[in-house]
Amino acid sequence: MPQVVLVNPQIPPNTGNIARTCAATDTELHLVGPLGFEISDRYLKRAGLDYWPYVKLHYHESLEAFKTVHHKRGGRWLGYSVAGNINYASFQFQADDWLLFGSETTGLPRDVLSHCDATLYIPMSQPGVRSLNLSVSVAIGLFESRRQLGYLQ
Repeated sequence: MPQVVLVNPQIPPNTGNIARTCAATDTELHLVGPLGFEISDRYLKRAGLDYWPYVKLHYHESLEAFKTVHHKRGGRWLGYSVAGNINYASFQFQADDWLLFGSETTGLPRDVLSHCDATLYIPMSQPGVRSLNLSVSVAIGLFESRRQLGYLQ
């Protein structure tokens, strides 16, 4: 099953909302530090409500620590970015994909994007809108991958 990876998330309520989505879908959530908040942050906990016991949460202090875990488990890195070159809706997902999302303020760092097997984007009709909210983007990407892989039955 695809996994969600947040690289350097900054806003606790976004991460809490994403954790809630991951809990609802039984999806592993990986947080890659440094984070812009403490894991115990009350806004993070509040956004996740009482679903935290259902979140398969993994914290990695650095990108290097995360790379070690990924190397052991395998799978493709799929980076989501406004500068991606493949529309997420036309991409063929695989069960062992890692869906990577960057911070709310800067997106995925260039060095992370350069290690991705593919960079995906979510099309937006209004050119004046720079990006979608991080939790919305994660939900879109995760549910499309789950739809394609037959996990929505």
